[in-house]
Amino acid sequence: QVQLVESGGGLVQAGGSLRLSCAASGGTFSSYSMGWLRQAPGKEREFVTIISSGGVSTYADSVKGRFIISRDNAKNTVYLQMNSLKPEDTAVYYCAADRLRVRTTHNDYWGQGTQVTVSS
Repeated sequence: QVQLVESGGGLVQAGGSLRLSCAASGGTFSSYSMGWLRQAPGKEREFVTIISSGGVSTYADSVKGRFIISRDNAKNTVYLQMNSLKPEDTAVYYCAADRLRVRTTHNDYWGQGTQVTVSS
């Protein structure tokens, strides 16, 4: 059983930056696809970014060029560096892990979520 714990959320002004972390325990972290998804109030959960076990990353068009996902297998941690934040980035951000590929739904493991609020 893998546990995922997110941290780093908070309140930031538009144009600012935040870095989210997701610490994993209880599994073979390096073998998992890891990703971030988000859900804004009244909206469905959406894909943000994923990184494969081999380090290949994919981004949603809405965050491409502003967000960077990375992983440190020695620390069992995945990071999301968020730059040039916009009010529309406001959401609860979830970390997810999957043995195959992180998707918007039905991943093997989920974190509890961390709130990111971007003020205008």
